[in-house]
Amino acid sequence: MEGEMVDPGFPAHTATATAAPQPRPAGNIRFDPTYINFRNIPGMLKIAQIVFNLIGYICAAVSTFNSYSHANWFSFVSMTGFWVTGILLVLYMMHVLERFYMVPWLMLEFGYCALWCFFYLTAAVACATWGGVDSGAAAASFFGFVAMILYGADAFFKFKAWRSGDIAQGGQQVQMADPGMPSPGAY
Repeated sequence: MEGEMVDPGFPAHTATATAAPQPRPAGNIRFDPTYINFRNIPGMLKIAQIVFNLIGYICAAVSTFNSYSHANWFSFVSMTGFWVTGILLVLYMMHVLERFYMVPWLMLEFGYCALWCFFYLTAAVACATWGGVDSGAAAASFFGFVAMILYGADAFFKFKAWRSGDIAQGGQQVQMADPGMPSPGAY
């Protein structure tokens, strides 16, 4: 149409919203023995949990009444804790958790440690009731209570890390989609 005026006001502008960058750790799998050094509390807790799981299992297995329900429950709790904690230790030492950074590892580990803290409480109390008759059950009870404290401490640290927004392992490396674009909050 002739004679129609175009508004010379603002130029045509389309805003594109970009999502905030998500923290993403490096995802290469490698062996890293520094996870179990003396300065790394989670690594030392896992090593201690594995040791006390194994010693407690041996005490329950050699007890006089090892076929009774209290010893069977203690054996189940200690051996399941031994294997799950051992697998988690290997996953941390091999940096596999960095590969699957979208999985809420800290929340899952918090749930596992809290549950095993409760299971060890029940198993250690069940063995303690037989402690006056059976020295193996008394020893298993002692190691069960220590393992309960270790799992409780691990649950506490996992909960604190989860609430503060930490990731399970690795440094946070932020990758922007386009480095020339300003951040979404810049306008």
